[in-house]
Amino acid sequence: MSLATRVIPCLDVNDGRVVKGVNFAGLRDAGDPVELARRYEAEGADELTFLDVSASKQGRGTMLEVVRSTAEQVFIPLTVGGGVRSADDVNELLRAGADKVSINTAAIARPELLRELSRRFGSQCIVLSVDARRVHPATGEEGHTGHTGHTGDTGHLAPADYAPSGFEVTTHGGSKSAGLDAIAWVRTAQELGVGEILLNSMDGDGTKAGFDLELITAVREHTSLPVIASGGAGAAAHFPPAIEAGADAVLAASIFHFGEVAIDEVKATMQDAGLTVRR
Repeated sequence: MSLATRVIPCLDVNDGRVVKGVNFAGLRDAGDPVELARRYEAEGADELTFLDVSASKQGRGTMLEVVRSTAEQVFIPLTVGGGVRSADDVNELLRAGADKVSINTAAIARPELLRELSRRFGSQCIVLSVDARRVHPATGEEGHTGHTGHTGDTGHLAPADYAPSGFEVTTHGGSKSAGLDAIAWVRTAQELGVGEILLNSMDGDGTKAGFDLELITAVREHTSLPVIASGGAGAAAHFPPAIEAGADAVLAASIFHFGEVAIDEVKATMQDAGLTVRR
């Protein structure tokens, strides 16, 4: 029997409110996170993901309160990420009620952190969030030259020199290159013990043009870890192709927040496509 495909609403939380924009810009208010979490559980969401987009320590304190309040009222798995830099951060979030914690930039800076976290808290608790985008010929535009990764300045390299797969890892909401090949980074993360990959298409984020099927397929060919596809959902019809391309779960934000597509509609569409879902 195949595992059920998970449908996961994502809530970007800024100073205690859910926000959403396009490519992490032009943010607008989308509601109270706890109220939305309750609504999504009632509508049949399989999990929830909170991403803390508040950079300040004050924002972190607010986020912990949001996690505590949600965990008291909502009983589906909750993943929390954003600004996680240390084992202490992970410990705080898990103690507040998170089931899993996603990590991104800090792991790029020091990959060994992934091994340390997986060993201390268990692989099932650690999710690597990968903000991936296509690389283009080095024209000096959009940060595609002078790439800097955790190993230092790589200079003016052609995309094939640092990202032979055609997909690179980015930071700062997709605005800066990490100088890493996205597929190689996923393989490294698996070796370091993470339990899941949250694969964010920065080309598709907020565009509602559909999931990046090429990216999903490329990652699936090189990892046995569960993959959550994120970025680009705009209609219920966009979800089955993401699973068929190799994702184990699908994640979306604004189309759920603003009532454009209902979770039950997504599940019905996937079921009609022959996929197993929890109804």
